[in-house]
Amino acid sequence: MTTSRYFRWGLASLCLGATPLANAAPNDTDADTEQQLDPMVVTATLAPRTASQSLSSVSVIDEATLRRQDPTDITDVLRAQPGVDVSSNGSFGKNSSVYLRGAGSESTLMMIDGIRLRSATVGGPAWQFLDPRMFERVEVVRGPRSTLYGADAVGGVVQLFTPEGELGDPEPSVTLGGGSHGSRRVAASLTGGADGTRYAVSASHFGTDGAEITEGEGDKGYDNTTGFARLSHTFDGGAEVGLLALRARGNTEFVGGDTNFVQQVAGVYGELPVTDDWRSQLTLSEARDEAESHESFGDSIFDTRTRTARWENTVAVGPHEWIAGAEASRDEVSSTTAYDEDSRDNVAVFSQALLDFSPLTVQAGLRYDDNDAFDEEVTGNLALGYALDDHHTLRASYGTAFRAPTFNELYYPGYGNPDLDPETSETVELGLRGQFARGFWDLALYQTDIEDMIANAVFDGVSAPYNVDEARIRGVELSTGAEVLDWSLRAALTYTDPEDRETGNQLARQATKSLRFDADRELGDWTLGGSVIAQDHRYSDADNDQRLSGYGIVNLRAGWRFAPQWSARLTLENVFDREYATARDYLGRDYIDAGRAAFLSVSFGAQ
Repeated sequence: MTTSRYFRWGLASLCLGATPLANAAPNDTDADTEQQLDPMVVTATLAPRTASQSLSSVSVIDEATLRRQDPTDITDVLRAQPGVDVSSNGSFGKNSSVYLRGAGSESTLMMIDGIRLRSATVGGPAWQFLDPRMFERVEVVRGPRSTLYGADAVGGVVQLFTPEGELGDPEPSVTLGGGSHGSRRVAASLTGGADGTRYAVSASHFGTDGAEITEGEGDKGYDNTTGFARLSHTFDGGAEVGLLALRARGNTEFVGGDTNFVQQVAGVYGELPVTDDWRSQLTLSEARDEAESHESFGDSIFDTRTRTARWENTVAVGPHEWIAGAEASRDEVSSTTAYDEDSRDNVAVFSQALLDFSPLTVQAGLRYDDNDAFDEEVTGNLALGYALDDHHTLRASYGTAFRAPTFNELYYPGYGNPDLDPETSETVELGLRGQFARGFWDLALYQTDIEDMIANAVFDGVSAPYNVDEARIRGVELSTGAEVLDWSLRAALTYTDPEDRETGNQLARQATKSLRFDADRELGDWTLGGSVIAQDHRYSDADNDQRLSGYGIVNLRAGWRFAPQWSARLTLENVFDREYATARDYLGRDYIDAGRAAFLSVSFGAQ
């Protein structure tokens, strides 16, 4: 089936999902359905708001979706979501990049429970090493968020949430599974709580013999062992304290070597109700990205650590809320490579107003960052929303953001340029959302202008990163969903025009059109579903000489509750065994996908 046919199917799906469903007959499940279709999000504003109230383009991937799709990689559920693109250097734990609205991977912020995780040397996070079974929800916020989170939130923010645990009897679960390419997995968890104390602990191991990532180089394996723990206690007066820790470690093979990796976040927090209308929270956290690589030309170590103290205050005055806070962080690098500088500090203050003058709502924010590597940056945002009626909300926003130069770009011996300025951006967006009892649709149009883009250039015979490029990224996103006749339907169609203004070329490794359609249905003790994902061509290089063809794939899944507390799940990825690539190596060889793959698992306990 050609890619263009997938896009025609997608348009039909979007038209179906966008059918006004407000007149559907109400029933007892309408409240739950509306919560699924208009979920609560916190990443967009730092305060709980439904998707329709957030004045942002947001997507939420809930726990039910994560469990139904049962992905081996978190990027599998992000791929082709509205405004999201993914490129990978092969399957199973190979280097992956996530792009939001055409912004580079270094300009897409990733957090776990409010803790930022990324490599300070290369800039982007190691998405490929995160086990999806550790998380119960994913929030994707598209558009600039530097006002709230500082550097690198140019394209948006992806936040992963771990389970908090619920008050009640302990709930254990165990999963065993295996499948194609010698894949095997075991996972276990325990959640519960009593007398104001909640807990959640889990552990998993995934291993695979792997698949070819370039033709003729043999299979490249991967293994990942992850542990997670979270504990919190709420006092009678409403104060709360808690801690969390997540650590993933393992090994991934690539052409010419392998890497031992560690991904880790840990944090403690305390939240205090100062008055009935004022809550204050202090969080202390640490994030680590560690890599020890073994290659034919030698071994190398690149470890980065970020320590952060963040103080947030939320004050409610009638229907309005004010959020103000401060943040101090320190990045440190430990490596076999002697960087010219191996640490930098950043301090920031920020404030945001969430004003409700129904039917008009206003959100405005401002942030000041002072970094000892690239001096000062001020970012801001303004969003207006107007409720046209009970079901339709019009929104408009303007926001600025910046991307901080990485340690490699600033300080790598013989390459870094310590005079680099941060990339800066301005984004305007116009959106319209229709929210009904059993369906929704959302349309967004935006333009982002990026200045002082960091790119390799040659001046005076020296190749180094310089602030030389400008980019203009325009896009349209249309997403829709419906819960009807026991079917859960979701569809997204994205058009992105990421243009390098210096050359007129398309930015590397990013498609301009993408489609995703997910359909799932419950049939008694069975659940059946599938996904269609399609994207058009992209270029692997900035000169647009190396073209990678578009692709379309179909994934199928089925679940069966065959006994009390027992269930089985089967997934079949890339049913028609399409060969495709989203990246190419420096020798011009495609990093190919693993092709058709099946995975079967059996679980006991809450799933």
